[in-house]
Amino acid sequence: MRTNKKVGLALSGGGYRAAAFHLGTLKKLHELGILSQIDVISTVSGGSITGAYYCLNQGNFAAFEQELTQKLSTNSVIRSVVFSWIFLRTLVYIVGGLTLTVYLLVTGWLWIAAFVGLLWVYCLIRFQFSIFPISRRIERAYDSFFYKGATLSDLPDRPELAIASTNLQTCRPFTFSKRKMEDSLYAHQHRIRFLHHVFPLSRAVTASSCVPFAFSPVRIDREFFQNPEQFDSVCPYLVDGGVFDNQGIQKLSQPGSSYECDVIITSDAGNKLPFEGTYTNTFALLLRTVETFMTRIKNFQMAQHLFDAAKSHRKEIAYLSLGWDVEKCLLGFLDGLKTGRISTRLIEAHQIPEEWLSDLDTYKAAVLERLQASIDYCHIINEKVADQDKLVARRVSTNLTKLTPKQIDCLIRHAANLTEIQVRLYCPSLI
Repeated sequence: MRTNKKVGLALSGGGYRAAAFHLGTLKKLHELGILSQIDVISTVSGGSITGAYYCLNQGNFAAFEQELTQKLSTNSVIRSVVFSWIFLRTLVYIVGGLTLTVYLLVTGWLWIAAFVGLLWVYCLIRFQFSIFPISRRIERAYDSFFYKGATLSDLPDRPELAIASTNLQTCRPFTFSKRKMEDSLYAHQHRIRFLHHVFPLSRAVTASSCVPFAFSPVRIDREFFQNPEQFDSVCPYLVDGGVFDNQGIQKLSQPGSSYECDVIITSDAGNKLPFEGTYTNTFALLLRTVETFMTRIKNFQMAQHLFDAAKSHRKEIAYLSLGWDVEKCLLGFLDGLKTGRISTRLIEAHQIPEEWLSDLDTYKAAVLERLQASIDYCHIINEKVADQDKLVARRVSTNLTKLTPKQIDCLIRHAANLTEIQVRLYCPSLI
């Protein structure tokens, strides 16, 4: 059934783990007859891999699912980088510079060794992204594996795909779509327009998944400026969209956004097990520190874009996370009733009497029983993923190496199960 509400789907970041998890979300939405109602798909990082591939291949869902599953289990972006000329050139530079410096030291040319060593270090720091432009290699891998030369103009009008990146120059989100590519500062203050229709889709997905510290930032070449003279006035450096919004929900929930939707489904593959390693080096410490910052930002954004919007009863929002358990979702809804985050429309849709709401502690069992009947909970709980399979899904790393069929299957089934219960609970108007 088609409603007059604008429906949005947000697919979070998380590398290949997110790509497989979101495939499960899409699969369940297809089974429920909701996928065809989606107006906007907002994607970040790993979610952009799946969102872009779906939009190019949405005619036959079974074929799309089979093809993407096969690609995620056989194609490794990281392997493509390691066995590339770019990586070999970088390796030669690093090993060659070290070897020459050591040779000069052991042969007694101390001053020359010091000069060569300092020059080598300076060039490595100053020209790192020129020496090792890893994002260019990743772009070629994406294009070869998934997008086959497609540009933004090859995307469908509906659902509209909005691919999120972060512009380090302006500290704002930069979005790619068939309709436009821009950030708000470029569009409204500098009046900069880009030739979005010829921009490579693989480069947009690369910009969306360009993890800081690991990949080189993505630049927008002069050829993609409507006015080439503006190329010298701005310097966009695009990195992972998760730096600004790792769930992709902001543009769907923000009032006044051209992508704003009334009903929002958010699939979040970002949650994983607590850090199980040890802080034995600076890199591990830096990585965990960044993850802590990201978690804090995520919690703030959830409060702003999810809880506030739901509490004001302006939007219907279903949120699901890899780290959640299906059997605890009803308790989450009950907690929402206690804190006033559940709208009157949802209360009426699930036929919860007002007298129960006035004393939820007393009527807790009755409310849970009513919710179970409303959403066909017995069917959902019978489809839940076993604990050992959830552990397999949550242990998948955030990277771009190929997954095993078992990992993909566990991620898909867990996402599908969570999607069904959360949509039935929070977006019953779509069913």
